[in-house]
Amino acid sequence: MLSDDDLSQRLNTWFRAEARPLPWRHPEVTAWGVLVSEFMSQQTQVERVAPRWQMWIERWPSAAQLAAEAPGEAVKAWDRLGYPRRALWLHRTAEIIATEHDNVVPSDVEALLALPGVGTYTARAVAAFAYGERHPVVDTNTRRVLARARHGIAQAGMPADRDLADLEEILPHDRAEAATFNAAIMELGAVICTARAPRCEVCPIADSCRWAAAGYPDNAPEKRPKQARFDGSDRQVRGRIMALMRKASAGVFPAEALEAARSGPLSDDEQPTRALASLVSDGLIVRQGEELQLP
Repeated sequence: MLSDDDLSQRLNTWFRAEARPLPWRHPEVTAWGVLVSEFMSQQTQVERVAPRWQMWIERWPSAAQLAAEAPGEAVKAWDRLGYPRRALWLHRTAEIIATEHDNVVPSDVEALLALPGVGTYTARAVAAFAYGERHPVVDTNTRRVLARARHGIAQAGMPADRDLADLEEILPHDRAEAATFNAAIMELGAVICTARAPRCEVCPIADSCRWAAAGYPDNAPEKRPKQARFDGSDRQVRGRIMALMRKASAGVFPAEALEAARSGPLSDDEQPTRALASLVSDGLIVRQGEELQLP
């Protein structure tokens, strides 16, 4: 088995040679660009994020420029990335950065955590990847690699506080190497140590993997409940209404929104009304008299 230092060095060497050329990894990308990439990548594949991120940064290269626009413009630009509340949170975060942080994304984890839509992972990711701070950054991919390589377990199970301590134990002490290692172990889980079809034959740390050494046992902990299917779900119906709202050049009448909601499969007759009400409650749609508008 490799020592922790040798493991991190080998993984960092692999990452520098093999990392995907994601646009927010360019050395000239600002902390704002990193923050936007993290918002967009929550529960969304990076392949879908990359072109939308590029368009967003070209239009709003700083927090203040986004904050100067109406929130509805952020929702429109979010397009079909999914979970559009993230667009509202990002817009509100931009307002706070512009007015309370002199248009500079904070580097302190606690200050980042105070921003709307920023959780433990995003705060640490921005501090590490934008500012080179030494923090363990743990996502689903990182947890899977740690479970297999360090604990000999096929899958990571539910997130827990110990995950950060687990990565902290092997995180390089050098700040630059630590930031690279955070990205490297995440990348390994995303492209090689995948959930369903790990490519162990090309893994740079395969000879230090306890799961491989044990013969790949089927010893994963109990899985979390599966997410409800998308077809016919409230999420899909909400998406139909939002697609109409983004295309509209003026206000939309509730009857039009409900008609759009019914343009595909439904789980029940009340679903369109329920979906529209939830969008209004979330602030993604605003009622203006007899019409509906983006915020």
